[in-house]
Amino acid sequence: MQYPIFSLLILAIFIIGYLGIIFEHYLKLNKGAISLTMAALCWSLYFLGTQAPLGDDLKNLGHHISDVSQIIFFLLGAMTLVEVVDAHKGFTLITDRIHTSSKRKLLWIISFVTFFLSSILDNLTTTILMISLLKKLIPEKKDRILLACIIVLAANAGGAWTPIGDVTTTMLWINGQISSLAIMKSLLTPSLLSVLLPLLYYTTRLKGKYPMQAKTNLSPQEPGAKAVFFLGVGGLVFVPIFKGITGLPPFMGVLLALGIVWIATDFIHRKHDQRTHLKVSRILNQIDTASMLFFLGILLSVNALESAHMLDLIAAWLIEDVQSPALIATLIGLFSAVIDNVPLVAATMGMYPLSQFPMDDPFWHMIAYAAGTGGSLLIIGSSAGVAMMSLEKMDFLTYLKKLTIPALIGFLAGILALVLF
Repeated sequence: MQYPIFSLLILAIFIIGYLGIIFEHYLKLNKGAISLTMAALCWSLYFLGTQAPLGDDLKNLGHHISDVSQIIFFLLGAMTLVEVVDAHKGFTLITDRIHTSSKRKLLWIISFVTFFLSSILDNLTTTILMISLLKKLIPEKKDRILLACIIVLAANAGGAWTPIGDVTTTMLWINGQISSLAIMKSLLTPSLLSVLLPLLYYTTRLKGKYPMQAKTNLSPQEPGAKAVFFLGVGGLVFVPIFKGITGLPPFMGVLLALGIVWIATDFIHRKHDQRTHLKVSRILNQIDTASMLFFLGILLSVNALESAHMLDLIAAWLIEDVQSPALIATLIGLFSAVIDNVPLVAATMGMYPLSQFPMDDPFWHMIAYAAGTGGSLLIIGSSAGVAMMSLEKMDFLTYLKKLTIPALIGFLAGILALVLF
């Protein structure tokens, strides 16, 4: 138990820190630095205000660190695999097969390539990859605006229906709220629906052709690109199978895949000193460690709120006043358009134990869908949107006018499909 004053102080620190994360672009402060500071202060206050023996609190902290570390190791391994494939230009095996200049055809091709690629990789990596492709295909920014917005929508929807496509779905999978086959069967149709409705709307409004750029400017593949592509992507796809066969946590499957790719690339490039940029030991320097530390800090901060029983109060309010699991999931999806979906899902996991909603309960499937797709409603609602905003220098209002209403209709249609079927 906590003294009430310390619980309130933990909540205050979390709110202040989270406001700092939301407005990081205005404050010119990295969100990783804010989240780490927030986590350390929240846990310090928890230990200062606890009424339990020190040993019990240390065990509690150790338990949370164990859970969070599994997520961090999984993301680190998956991001490294993607970076290795990208360094070898392996993804051009997919992107170089796009030839049409028809606005309607390109809209559908880009959307479905993004949707299914995101289900294997992650929404952030897929967005960066597809935006880079768009810049090579369509030189004029004004001609790319709609397609860039659709990429964010499709990347978020594609990442929501597999256990490895989105950080929040991965969190639910690793912590036992969902299983891989069940989540894929349950969310494929709603996720597709959330993309299809906006696509149908824009299909009726688009005509003509895009002024395409010649493909001679596309970068050639590096040596061993095909082998690395199939090993890397195959390793990611194998992770759920590995978990089902061995029962080991998913991060072990990712580490196995990374180890195999690491050995393979070292072997392929062993006689070529000029290829050091293609080796995993060099590529590890390019991993976004700031994002890893952000996830570490935000998850530990939410764990501190859970340990201080603040999440229990929120859960009680939702159960008493909101009650409907579908409405709770819908609210979380809408909140994720403004607030990062990682802490939202982490908080939800802390509020509702598996004894209340067991593995693969429809509630967890709705949470995975809502948190994954709700971030598409605003450009700041997902890492994919923020990446696109940076790459295309797109402002908040442009995205709002182009995509928010169609995305909201698709989001609500997916929720309805989950409730009815």
